[in-house]
Amino acid sequence: MSINTLDCWHQLLATQNAKGLETLIADEAVFHSPVVHAPQVGKALTTLYLGAAFQVFYNDTFHYVRELVSSNDAILEFEVEIDGIKVNGVDMMKWNADGQIVDFKVMLRPLKAVNLIHQKMAAMLQAFANK
Repeated sequence: MSINTLDCWHQLLATQNAKGLETLIADEAVFHSPVVHAPQVGKALTTLYLGAAFQVFYNDTFHYVRELVSSNDAILEFEVEIDGIKVNGVDMMKWNADGQIVDFKVMLRPLKAVNLIHQKMAAMLQAFANK
């Protein structure tokens, strides 16, 4: 049974349900971070990074301002304010025939925002590693 990827993604964000990523992310998924050079390969790493992003990015100011969608991929532009810094970014995702995400790339601007996100994501990932 195929997942409606974008509906599922938006629902997970709205409910902050990082556990729901388990169903949405394919085993062979690859995550491309704006601050880590090498792609993060596999469901476990992709889920880890997106779960951390849920906690870093998704506050009351987070919203998508534009969505470009085709049959198996989407580009979602977002805005959020974190620690007084306005962050503008893009989530690029591609999914398989079952609707599971196989590729997820995040791009950010401006540089001040990239530096802030780098710091916050590193702290969140460290906290996850210490659990």
